[in-house]
Amino acid sequence: MHIMEGFLPAKHCIAWGIASAPFVAYGLRTVTKRVREYPEQRMLIGVAAAFTFVLSALKMPSVTGSCSHPTGTGLGAILFGPAAMAPIGAVVLLFQAILLAHGGLTTLGANIFSMAIVGPFAAAAIYRLVRAARLPFGVAVFLAATLGDLLTYVTTSVQLALAFPDPVGGFWASFTKFATVFAVTQVPLAISEGFLTVIVCNALARLNPRELQEMRVATGSEQEVQA
Repeated sequence: MHIMEGFLPAKHCIAWGIASAPFVAYGLRTVTKRVREYPEQRMLIGVAAAFTFVLSALKMPSVTGSCSHPTGTGLGAILFGPAAMAPIGAVVLLFQAILLAHGGLTTLGANIFSMAIVGPFAAAAIYRLVRAARLPFGVAVFLAATLGDLLTYVTTSVQLALAFPDPVGGFWASFTKFATVFAVTQVPLAISEGFLTVIVCNALARLNPRELQEMRVATGSEQEVQA
């Protein structure tokens, strides 16, 4: 994730940008509507954005042309739904590309699609499935954040394999190579992110229990509102 500037062919950059644009536009509408209806949630939106920015800026080298790092998008997906994370993630990625040279402008669409779309939608779906199974709040948060992170990197592996298929084995051979190399660093990072997201969610549940219930985010109490 955070595919570097100029690494993808131009047609891939354009295609991923087109694929990401509708999600960002729709997500912007949902965030704008939420802030208009619930202005008191602005601070929590800021917390989710800061959490994503800080965690996703902690990078270490991995696959050539990319890097490994936590994503931080699971928290926002759980609190506000996956659509909201598309514009939030887009802003985070844009600022990181400009200010930190982390990722790139030409690869912004591809990075948005993996980190700000696939990851949050996967995290939100996993969270809801686990909660529907009546498993504890902390377990749901951990699995959502961890697996959402890992699926972000699976998507990046797909993007790189599509751009650089193996000369002999084609797409699948290339995907296997990228995903395997990513796994060395990403699996422990994803697990760490899962635990950290649980800690943050538990802190928010203690400090803002009523607000989280109004947002339909279960807090783990007997009186929780089912998400």
